Amino acid sequence: MKEVSVMKPTQQLVRSVLFKFEGKSWVVEQKDARLQLVGQGRSACVFRIAGTNRVLKVFYPPFVKIAQEEAEIYQQLAGISYFPTLHESGEGYLVIDYVEGFTFYTCMATGRRVTEAHIKEVDRALQGARERGLNPSDIHLQNLIVTLDGSVKLIDVARFRQKKKCQQWSHLKKAFYQLYQKRYVPKKWPVRVMRIVAELYKKKRLPRFR
Repeated sequence: MKEVSVMKPTQQLVRSVLFKFEGKSWVVEQKDARLQLVGQGRSACVFRIAGTNRVLKVFYPPFVKIAQEEAEIYQQLAGISYFPTLHESGEGYLVIDYVEGFTFYTCMATGRRVTEAHIKEVDRALQGARERGLNPSDIHLQNLIVTLDGSVKLIDVARFRQKKKCQQWSHLKKAFYQLYQKRYVPKKWPVRVMRIVAELYKKKRLPRFR
């Protein structure tokens, strides 16, 4: 008797997600009603799965192979409380904890204060990753989350195996201590201004961070 292949519930959700390339970016064209879009990045979209505290991260067609790399990195980070737990992975997707809170980026856009305690938590998280043999890279404001209880979580770890030394976090810390903490510096920044600063940083046109 021929064995019938049964698709797992998660795989059904993954198959329901259809992307299309529009303009200069990928957009979600179709998805299962149980999936709520909560984040969109350069290589994937993240959906909260209805009725759970988990998210489904589905990679765009050109970036499907990144899923396995990121899954392996999450496995290396297992047990470090600063990172979400990986629950499942497969071709082009991951299932991890849903982290409720505010990214550092959102904090700056809304005037929520990022504290020195938050900065030190990020440092401890990155040190924990280094002790597991990883090289934390691509640390930016949208990958750092202040949870509802005030602690910090780091997401999007796909680039934690890069060989080159990444200066982004050290530069962010420098900006925090030399600028953000100053009494006269506003704690709420217009999104437009933050985008301009980010673009100048990428082009190495900020004198303090060349």
